[in-house]
Amino acid sequence: MTTWTESRPVRSAGVLVLLVGAVAVAALIGVVGVSGTAERYQSLAQPGWAPPSWVFGPVWTVLYGMIAVSGWLVWRQVGWGRELVPFAVQLVLNAAWTPLFFGAGAMGIALIEIVVLWFAIGWTVLTFWRVRRAAAVLLLPYWAWTTFATALNAAVWWLNR
Repeated sequence: MTTWTESRPVRSAGVLVLLVGAVAVAALIGVVGVSGTAERYQSLAQPGWAPPSWVFGPVWTVLYGMIAVSGWLVWRQVGWGRELVPFAVQLVLNAAWTPLFFGAGAMGIALIEIVVLWFAIGWTVLTFWRVRRAAAVLLLPYWAWTTFATALNAAVWWLNR
């Protein structure tokens, strides 16, 4: 199937860079916007199955790359259509979690927020599945990791209340 962007490779590459940038901004809000997250994480009471803080950086780097490529694949199929609305919603929710959990110390509110994020990722997966299945599949590890992160958020909140 020919996509409407195939005849515009420079524009397509530019949109990929734009989406990588948008995802990077979401990531940097947590990394730069809230300092000392690794130290704060280590200071919290945690369940025995909690990963060490160094695991999060590599995992999120891979996931953010997959998120950006997923959005780009859908854009290549439909352009700037309504299909990208759930993508934008989940990205904003993703960016909000770290400031809530670590910046504000609002672990209970962050738990509610990450549950909303989980549903937003599901909405994105279902929307992308209808447009380009590869894009939806690229989001499945992100959805799985967010499932794990939701359980971890709940456990940490419970242990530190």
